[in-house]
Amino acid sequence: MISLIILFVISYLIFIFPFDILSSWLDNPSNLYETLFATSAVFSVCLYYFRSKSTNKIIKFFVHEGFGIGTVSFFIILPLIVISYFQILINYQLVIIFFSIQIPAIIYGYMNSKKLKIKRLLIESNLINKSINFVFISDVHIGSNHPSSLKKLISKINSLDFNFLVIGGDLIDSSAFQINDLYELKKIKKPIFFVTGNHEYYIQNHKEHLQDLKSVGIKILENESLQLDGINLIGLSDNITNKSKIEYVEKLSQKDLFNLLIVHKPSIWKKVSNNANLMLSGHTHNGQIFPFNFVVKLQFPQNYGLYKKMNNYLYVSSGSATWGPKMRIGSNNEIIHLRLKNQ
Repeated sequence: MISLIILFVISYLIFIFPFDILSSWLDNPSNLYETLFATSAVFSVCLYYFRSKSTNKIIKFFVHEGFGIGTVSFFIILPLIVISYFQILINYQLVIIFFSIQIPAIIYGYMNSKKLKIKRLLIESNLINKSINFVFISDVHIGSNHPSSLKKLISKINSLDFNFLVIGGDLIDSSAFQINDLYELKKIKKPIFFVTGNHEYYIQNHKEHLQDLKSVGIKILENESLQLDGINLIGLSDNITNKSKIEYVEKLSQKDLFNLLIVHKPSIWKKVSNNANLMLSGHTHNGQIFPFNFVVKLQFPQNYGLYKKMNNYLYVSSGSATWGPKMRIGSNNEIIHLRLKNQ
């Protein structure tokens, strides 16, 4: 019931509220019944989309891009409402200012969402015997994003020097997913390791889809570890509790080896930092659209970037693609190229 109330409130604040304000500034205010009807309509479409796991492209476009445009509009309209109380500007001028900011912001967000940056990290440890290069990506979201988006991603990855690739969850997120959507991954001639994210479990027949990943060369690490190039690689599934994740880390870590932990959400960092020499996570998208960065940080204090505790590290990626709206404002798509070397 609480989730339904939250969705209804979001439907109003993001999809309706900014344009209700604009309408009132243009001397055409909506009445209560019109607002309730519009909010209820948006709520119903969103609820259907999330509950039914619909693959309808029109509905998906409405929900995803509507959320993006609405989010930008909401955070622009708020300061303008404050300005309106001081009567510094007339309402018509406020409308012009709104669209003068909103339209360029949407265009910038869309263009930035197409960019893909390579971020290089060096981690030193006396537990590393020989230098190791590998690539970490997360939150590719094939489903929300067209399979063709993999071409650019795989091309950039193959331009790097690496021993193996790690995918930190949310590789797929649509019930319309077909394994041939990931055939581009076959161009990677190095081992590929994968842990699940939350979105893998939202799609229909997710068990069958996860099994299909093996046919494109993906090794799923499901609460297990393996030794690779002298390191202890630990992979945790997202569909278990934080308590279970912590217990697995304690069980699977090895004190005499460099423990590389892959887990989709960064929630357990403080509890496992003594057992993980490097933990890699995603999920947060670094808020994706500013100022959601600050909202996400309330739930995930380690929401983006490199964190250090004693001699151990956590890196939280902003993801290699967007989820939902094709916008990036105040965040970037990224590929993480890591080098581990002896201290």
